Amino acid sequence: MPTLFDELPRPNVEVASGVVHLPNFLELNAQESLVSQSREIARSLVHTPLAMTKPKTRTGQMSVHMLTIGRHWVTDQFRYVQELDGTAVPPVPQNFVDLAQLTLDRAGELSPSLKAWSRSFRPDMVLVNYYEPTASMGLHQDGYEISEAPVISISIGDTALFRLGGTENRNKPWHDIPLLSGDVIIFGGANRRAFHGVPKVMANTAPLGCGLKEGRINITIRQVDL
Repeated sequence: MPTLFDELPRPNVEVASGVVHLPNFLELNAQESLVSQSREIARSLVHTPLAMTKPKTRTGQMSVHMLTIGRHWVTDQFRYVQELDGTAVPPVPQNFVDLAQLTLDRAGELSPSLKAWSRSFRPDMVLVNYYEPTASMGLHQDGYEISEAPVISISIGDTALFRLGGTENRNKPWHDIPLLSGDVIIFGGANRRAFHGVPKVMANTAPLGCGLKEGRINITIRQVDL
């Protein structure tokens, strides 16, 4: 369903140093393909310790379902592992690696700090988050990767409000960026450890053909190790 954001010009832009927004990066068929692929991986892990679920943290249960590929994020221990209770984490598919390269090539046209990673980025972890229409995620840092490589985040489904803060705390000023289905946002460089979150999902805004009837997924591709 169209939103008011569809009527606004949406050029590629460097929002802040090392943070690039690429609107409409993925066509609908590519979005649907990624959703289907992620769904099949999730189905293959049902009834295993790696099953897609709403993780429990030290402060409570998250409202977002999470699926990890390549490395598993042990939420209550704040660390990455390659197997959990004897179940190996599935490897990162090659098409995710190729997609990461394409996004960095495009983003590098706007950001020197991202361009520096365009040929050295080695994604070894993918996190697939599914947001129900009422779900949200508080401001947090992606601060447990050894590598300083940028994080690539792909949005599919309902429009989400992405909030980017500073690197020191959760306080204002913030950049609030509507992410529509097919958008990509990449953050690295000076803002690699910036606080960020999703305070709101706008229900009933997912386009027909994206692979989701409701809600939103975001697929984040990252490099954990050096």
